[in-house]
Amino acid sequence: MSEDYYKTLGVGKDASKEEIKKAYKKLAKKYHPDLNKDSPDSESKFKEVNEAASILGDEQKRAQYDRYGSDAFKGGNGGPGAGGFDFSGMGGGSAGGFDFDDIFDTFFGGGGRRSRSNSGGVRRGSDLRADISLTLEEAAFGIKKRVRLNKKQKCSKCDGHGGTGVETCTTCHGGGRVTQAKRTPFGVFQTTATCPGCQGSGQTISDICEQCEGSGTRDEEKKIDVDIPEGIEDSQRIRLTGEGDAGYRGGPNGDLYVVVSVKHHKFFERDGNDVVLETPISFIQAALGDTIEVPTLQGKVTLKIPTGTQTNTVFKMKGKGIPYLHAYGQGDQLVHVVIQTPEKLNSKQKKAFNALAKELGEEVHPQKSFFKKLFE
Repeated sequence: MSEDYYKTLGVGKDASKEEIKKAYKKLAKKYHPDLNKDSPDSESKFKEVNEAASILGDEQKRAQYDRYGSDAFKGGNGGPGAGGFDFSGMGGGSAGGFDFDDIFDTFFGGGGRRSRSNSGGVRRGSDLRADISLTLEEAAFGIKKRVRLNKKQKCSKCDGHGGTGVETCTTCHGGGRVTQAKRTPFGVFQTTATCPGCQGSGQTISDICEQCEGSGTRDEEKKIDVDIPEGIEDSQRIRLTGEGDAGYRGGPNGDLYVVVSVKHHKFFERDGNDVVLETPISFIQAALGDTIEVPTLQGKVTLKIPTGTQTNTVFKMKGKGIPYLHAYGQGDQLVHVVIQTPEKLNSKQKKAFNALAKELGEEVHPQKSFFKKLFE
C-alpha cells in the first residue's frame, strides 16, 4: 500500500519546504529512539517520519511522489537505497532537501556548527549570588552595603592565560569539541563531545602556570560595595556586571546577583510603596478629637484626630511612604486608628461614664433594639 507522506508529517499537499521542515523537526524529536527509549514503536515511527521528510523535502522527489506515489521509491524502482530510503545523509550536511545539522543541533546539544563557533581557549566565568538583609528604612531610602564572597579571580602570575606556550589543540583544531560518527539501523549519525585533548578549551599549554594550574584563575575572597537603590522590595535582585567568577584562561567574567531580603518592621507594614501603621487612641480622644504624635519612616510627626472619629478610620499622610524605585515621587503612610476601650474602671470612673451616658441619652446596657437588628 502506498504511504501518505503528507499525512505522516501532518501537513497539507500545498505545504512549503519550511513547513515540512518544521513538521519533521517536531516529529523527529518526538519519536527519536534515543529520546524515547520507553516507547517500543518509536523506531518505526522515526523511520516513517524520516522517509517522508526525505521525499517531500526534495523538490524532484516530491514531484515524483505526487505523480506516482511512494511506490516510485521502493527497491527495484530506482528508489534510493535498501528498503526504498537512504539514511546515509542524516548525520550531517544536507539530505532530503534539509540541513540536518541544523535540525539535530536543537535537541542533541549541539553539532558541528556549535563546535566551529567556539572561540577556543577562553570560557565565561560563572554567575554568583550574594544575599543582603535590609531594614525597611534601608530598603526605602537606599544605602551602600558591602558583601564579602569567595570567587575566582584572574591569576596574577600568568595574567589569566593559564601559562605560556599556548597553541591550538590539534585534536579539535580549536573548536573544543570533537565529532564522532555513530552507525545505527537508521543510518550514520554524528554526535559531538568535549575534546579529550584540551578538555574543551580549544588550546593546549606547554608550560602550565603552577599558581593556577592552567585555569588562569584563583579562588580568593573579595569585598564588593553594593549601592542599594531607594524603593527596592523584598526578594528583588541587583545585577553587578562582571563581578562574578573570572573567566577560564582570560574569558569574560560572570555577573554577581545580589538578592535583597527586607526584615519585618516593628511598627510598619509595607503595601507597595505605601506604609501602614496601626495606632491606638482612647475613647476620649476619639470623642473629643486630639492631636497625636505618630512615627513615620522619616521621623515623628503630628496627626490631627477629628471629633467623633470612629474605630478603624484610616488617615492618609501624603508623601510619607516609600520612594518609587527608579522613578520620581513616593507613596503615602496610612494610619489605621483603633479605639481602645478601658478594661478596668474604678468606682469614680464608672460614675463619670454613667453620668455621661445619661447626658447623652444613652443606656448603660445595650438596647433591645440592637439585638433585634443583629439577629434579623
